[in-house]
Amino acid sequence: MSAPLSRAPSVARQATQQPPQSRQFSMRTMTAADLPACHRLSLALKWPHRLDDWQFLLNLGHGFVIESREGTQAPVIVGSAICCHFGLHHTAIGMVIVQPGLQKHGLGNRLMQQLQEHTNGRVQIVNATAAGQPLFQKLEFTAIDTLHQYQGSSVPPLLIPLPPGQRVRPLGQSDGVRIAALDQQATGMDRSQVLAAILDIAEGVAIDDDGEMLGFALVRRFGHGRVIGPVVAPDVQRAKALIAHWINTYSDSFIRIDVFASANLGDWFVESGLTWVDSVKQMKKMPAQASKPPAADVHLFSIINQALG
Repeated sequence: MSAPLSRAPSVARQATQQPPQSRQFSMRTMTAADLPACHRLSLALKWPHRLDDWQFLLNLGHGFVIESREGTQAPVIVGSAICCHFGLHHTAIGMVIVQPGLQKHGLGNRLMQQLQEHTNGRVQIVNATAAGQPLFQKLEFTAIDTLHQYQGSSVPPLLIPLPPGQRVRPLGQSDGVRIAALDQQATGMDRSQVLAAILDIAEGVAIDDDGEMLGFALVRRFGHGRVIGPVVAPDVQRAKALIAHWINTYSDSFIRIDVFASANLGDWFVESGLTWVDSVKQMKKMPAQASKPPAADVHLFSIINQALG
């Protein structure tokens, strides 16, 4: 049975309306039956997630919902949050949503407090919208980079040369272990379980140098079309070659990609015919005992999605 929540001071933007005094809030674990209501929450914010995208996230992680009840009426879901563990040391936090009009009643803070208890001292990563950043700053998250979202359709063909002897090839059935290893080098996180799930629903290509995989890029259905990511490569030129492969393959489809500002790919995307539509801050909260990962020979250029990093 869920316990009533007190109305803590707000850490989010001001609401446009006051909830009735009889309204009660309670929190519980998210279930698959909650996903249509959670999907409606994200649609209200104009987020592009499909119901299938919500299901994929819940299959990988653990979620919570906040319900609102007025008098004898049936409870209504008005808040959500999901976390997904990467190995023993990291957690991605996403889909932190509070229904518009209720943000000033501390519900986002309550969701995050519940997630904090569920993270078991792991390093926490979140991609925060402008509206959500004050909440995460209050909880001692620090901004480490900016993610820019680009999207478009009917993009002209792109040609990116590779060094002699290197080529872009389709992924094979035996490439999963190498993909997980390259991703861990680039991120410092063990995301092997999540990547294995994505590979079941994604297409992938690799940069090959005489049988050695140097980088990879995945593409899959998401939101209004397809999303490219993650993209892991040794440098910008080879990241462009991987990204260009998928843009060329789906040149007549809607394509989205979320890339780090530090990758310096923005001008190239605009020149290629994609449009910048939004930016979020990637933020991190590290336990006192956490150590900084060593410098890597490969880099993460594009994320899986904003909920998973």
